[in-house]
Amino acid sequence: MESFNEYHLDPKQFPFLNNLKENWPFIRDEFINFKHKASKEELQFSFDVMGPKSKTIKTKGNAKYSAFGVLFQGMFIENYILSHQIQYPQYELQDVPEKARELRERYFPKLTKAIEESNAINDNGIRNVYFGTFHPGLDIKLHVNHNPHMNRGYLGLIVPDGDVAMKICHDKLYWHEGEFLVLDHSYPHCPHNYTDYDRTVLVVDFFKTDKPREEVIQIEQELVRQRMQENPYSLGVFGKSDKAKIEDFIKYGLSHQLEWDKALEA
Repeated sequence: MESFNEYHLDPKQFPFLNNLKENWPFIRDEFINFKHKASKEELQFSFDVMGPKSKTIKTKGNAKYSAFGVLFQGMFIENYILSHQIQYPQYELQDVPEKARELRERYFPKLTKAIEESNAINDNGIRNVYFGTFHPGLDIKLHVNHNPHMNRGYLGLIVPDGDVAMKICHDKLYWHEGEFLVLDHSYPHCPHNYTDYDRTVLVVDFFKTDKPREEVIQIEQELVRQRMQENPYSLGVFGKSDKAKIEDFIKYGLSHQLEWDKALEA
């Protein structure tokens, strides 16, 4: 039987995730269809506009992480762009929010519906929903996601056999297709993909259910304000506060990663 603790949480605690879980084959098929049928320009637009960017979280070597999604801070992507008046100079001749809306509605109708149904029973508690792909060889440095108001669920969509895992504190956890892995990402963690294939999950951030809703909303508003000032292309998901502390590296036996970090900054 799987064991849980303060940072590895039992998905059964969060029944509002069930609708997404039940629809996982359709969500996976929408992702695959988009990757295969979208034009090169549409794919580039999705990564440039519809995915959160981080200036803090680094990777070893040339292997990359790619992400794009449909919901950020409880708003569909086009509304988030409009609300924060994000500017994209490379697309200045296009109506960026309208293009994002059109791609979301054309390629991801089932995902959109599942999010709407889940949020209808959870008072809009689901805040971010995006596809996250680990490309072969990816090794992400130790970091935290400073979100004291949220947990992060990963719904496995395409998970190859082999060593593709999340190291969090002293545990090594694995993704499984059709299942949620739920973590408190305020704990130090470093995922990797040491296989020859892509790993794709649906990332679902949601308000912590053991805190008053007014409290988590206030924390979100403050963090989003800070992150959008630091980097509007973070979409409020990542920020400078995500950097792990020196004591984290030492505590979790990853001092070699600390040396690598220092070398990168030299």
